[in-house]
Formats: sequence, C-alpha cells, structure tokens
Amino acid sequence: MSMSADVVKHGRRRGQSRANSAGSGDISPEHDQQLSLGITGTNLRQVTVLSKKDWARIQDQLSSKSREAQRIQAEREEKEALHARSKEAVKNWSNTIAGQRLKKLEARKIREEKEEEEKVQLDIEEAKFQAEKRKAAIEKAKTQQYYQTDRVKGFHGALLLTEVLKEREAQIELKRAKERASAGKDKELLARHQRELEMGILEDQAKALRAIEEKRKIQGFQREQINGHIRQAELDALGDLREGEEIKRNTQRFETEKKRIEEIKRQEREDLMRAHLQTVKDRDLIRAVEKQKEEEEDDEIRIFAAAKKKMSKLRKEREQELWQKKQDHTNKMIELLHQQLRQKVDDEDDRIARAVAQREAREQFEDEEKETKLKKDLMSIAQHRTSQMKLAQEKEREEKRKEDENLKLRVEADHIFQAQQEEKQAATKAEAEALQSFHVGQIDERRTKDSKEIQEQLDHDKRNLELLGLEEQQFQEYAAKVITHCKRNGRNVYPLVKAAREGHGGGLGPVFEGKGGIRPSYLVQDNSGVELPTYHKDSTEDIKDGQNSGDSRKRLGFVW
Repeated sequence: MSMSADVVKHGRRRGQSRANSAGSGDISPEHDQQLSLGITGTNLRQVTVLSKKDWARIQDQLSSKSREAQRIQAEREEKEALHARSKEAVKNWSNTIAGQRLKKLEARKIREEKEEEEKVQLDIEEAKFQAEKRKAAIEKAKTQQYYQTDRVKGFHGALLLTEVLKEREAQIELKRAKERASAGKDKELLARHQRELEMGILEDQAKALRAIEEKRKIQGFQREQINGHIRQAELDALGDLREGEEIKRNTQRFETEKKRIEEIKRQEREDLMRAHLQTVKDRDLIRAVEKQKEEEEDDEIRIFAAAKKKMSKLRKEREQELWQKKQDHTNKMIELLHQQLRQKVDDEDDRIARAVAQREAREQFEDEEKETKLKKDLMSIAQHRTSQMKLAQEKEREEKRKEDENLKLRVEADHIFQAQQEEKQAATKAEAEALQSFHVGQIDERRTKDSKEIQEQLDHDKRNLELLGLEEQQFQEYAAKVITHCKRNGRNVYPLVKAAREGHGGGLGPVFEGKGGIRPSYLVQDNSGVELPTYHKDSTEDIKDGQNSGDSRKRLGFVW
C-alpha cells in the first residue's frame, strides 16, 4: 500500500465534532461529500491515519539501505584514517624493517649525491685542466706558426749567421793561439804526420786490394748477368722471329682473304650496276611504251572527235539528201501525176485525187507523228533541263549554305584564335614583366651583394692592415730584444739589423705604407731574374738635380 505524506492526518480518526453531531439530521448528502473530500480534494473516508511511531518505523525501513551504505563508508574512512595515523606514527621508527630500509635508502641517496658532487667537482677541474692545456697548445701553435713566418725565419737566419760569425771569430782566435803555442813542436808533429801518412797509405792499399777483389767479384757477377741477358735476348729474338713469321703468314692470309672479299664486293658492285642499268633501260622502255600509248590514246581521241564531227556532217548531209530525195520524189510524183492526168481520161481524175489525198493524208499523218514525237522529245528535254536547272540551283544553294556555314565557322575560329592569341600575348607579357621584375630583383640583389662584398673586402683589408701593423710592432719588439741581447754578448748584429728593418717581403725596394708596409722586389727584365740593387751612383743625383732644376733643357735631357 502506497500513500503520500500529505494525506496522513494526525488526530481523531472517526466520529464527528459536537457541533456537527447536534445538527446531523439537517446535513445534506452533497454537504457531507464536500466535507469528506476535505480542503485538498482528498476523500477523508478513504484515508488511513498512521501514528508517529508507525510513520517513523516505515521511514526507517525505507532509508535502511542508505544508512547502511553511509555506515560502511564511515567505517572505511575511519579505517583509512587509522591506517594513515599508524603509518605516520611508524614511519620514523628505526627498529622496524621498513624503517631500516628507509634509512638505508636515505643513506644511499645522500652517498650518491655526495659522489655526484665530487664527480661534478672533478669534471670542473678536468675541464679547467683541459682548457689550460688547449690554451697552452694554442699559444704554442701560435708561437710555432709565428716562428714559421718569412720575417721571423729570415731574422732567425740572421741570428744563426751572427752565431756563425761569432763561432768563426772564436775558431780563428783558437787557430792563432794554437799556431803560437805549437811554434817549437813542428818537427815532432811532422814526424808524427809522416807516420800517420804511411799508415794511411798502407790502409789505403789494403782498402784498394779489397776494393779490387770486390770489383773482380762484381765483374764476374755482371759477366754472368750479361751472358744471361744475351741468352735471354737470343731466345727473345728467336721468339720474335717466329712471331714475325707467324704474323707474316697471317698477314698473307689476311691479304688473300681481303683480295677475295674485295673481288666479291667488286663482283657484287658490277652485278648491282648491271641490274641498275637494266632497271634504267626497262624504265626508259616502259616510259616510251607509256608515252606511245598516251600518243595512241590521243590519236584515238582525235580520230574519235574527227569521226564524230564527220558523222554529224554526214548525218546532216544524209538528212539533206533524204529531204531532197523526198522533195524530188514529191515533185516527180506530182509531175507524173500531172502527166498521167494529162494522158488519162477524165474518169481517172477521181482515182488520182484519192491517191493524192491518201498520199497527203499519209504524209500528214507521218508529219503529225513526227511533230508529236518532236514535241514529246522537246518536252522531255525541257523537263530534263528544268530538273537539271533545279538540281543545279539546289546544289548551288546547298553549296552557298555550306560556304556560309564554313565562313561562320572560320569567323568563329578566327575569333577564338584571336582570343587565344590575345591570351597568349597577355600571358607572354605577364611572363616578360615577371621575368623583368625578377631580373631587376636579381640585379639589385647582385648590386647589393657586390657592394656588401666590396665593403667586406675593404673591412678585411683594413683588419689585415691592422694585424700587419700589430705583427710588425711585435716583430720589432722581439727583434729589438734579440739585438740588444746579442750586442750585450759581443755578437755582430749587422745581419740582425738588416733582417729587422721595416717592411714585409724581403725586397730591396721602398716600403709601401698604404699596402701594409710591403717592401717589394724589383727584378731586371731579362732571363737572369736578378734583383735590382739599392745603391746608386753620383749620376743619379745629377739626374735628380737636373729634373728638379728650372732649366727645361736639362730637365728634358738635351745636351749642348
């Protein structure tokens, strides 16, 4: 049984109020039904009224499942909270297995971090050490590269020459001191030298004997080699001779075969020429036959035309002759009849008249038939001419219509072609404009690139000049230190001073300041390639004075 909460009424379940019970006899059934429906429209007579305890029991039964789920969820949350508190409480305990494991992991983590810091420190120290090594290697390479330049090598050569000069002076001084010290010991030295000379001669003789023996052995070995080479040369010559004979035989066979092939080719050429000549002859004969046949056909055509013309003429003459014969026959008959009329008696006039009438009637009938046939022929000819004219007109109209259609098609084709040409011209113009703009862009880009390269080259030259100036300054400082040290130790510093003069290139010309201090070399214009000297005679100064003087005759080189 289901019911809603709004129909449950608490209070009296049965009976009526005292006011209503007193006057119950006067209540109408409609009023009783209205009272039983109540305010909400519910029939109060069909409503079951529950007590509060029963209602609570029903509500409790209905919400038992949700309360059970809430209880289980609360128990689970409580267990999880207890477990979390337990874990939080025991996580710092060191006497448990998990605590010991955690302690070991933490110690291992601290140890690894410490080792990693030590490795990082070692890597930093190693990187610094390697950087120092690289720096030292770069400095050493720069120094070696600097020492390999021409200026430094030339200066070091001059330094070596200075040391050689110093050593030579020392050797000369030592030789003089030896000569002064050994002035009284020349005889003993001469005897000792004589003994050494004799021992040297004996040793040279022994060496010469050993050399002669070695030479004899070498001669024997070389003789054996020569004999072996001669035998090998003879064998090679014999092989070459055999090979030459074989080549000669092969050459003869080749020449024979070549001649045979040439003979076959010549025979084939002759056969081909004969066949060609026969073909030309047959062609000429065929042309002659065809020409003769054409001439015969032309003659036949001419003969046929002449015969046709002649037949037409003969037909006309025959017609004229037949007409004349007919006319003569008519005249003759008329004359005969006239004579007969004259000779016969009057009783024959009727017969003659009937005969003439019959003759005239027959002739008239024949003439009518001929006229009728002629009319029919003329009519058929006219009809044929008319039909042919109509066909010709139809054909002409059809041809004109086709010509008009072809003209329209040609006009349309011309329009289409003109439109295509205009499109092509527009496309070509657009391509040309695009190409022109592309070329202009390329020119601008190239100009920008060239100007950039020129500026870069100028900057590069400027940096080179600065580097050359710095290099010259470093070299002069280094050379000054070396020259000072050598002069302090008593060396001849002239080669060093000459090698340390300003200017690159090592030439004898003047220094070009604008070219990085280059000192060029000037060579003579011949095959020797000798460099021109720097010294000049007094005539050079005279020429300079003459050029710088105000006398134009001297300046132009005239002499009077």
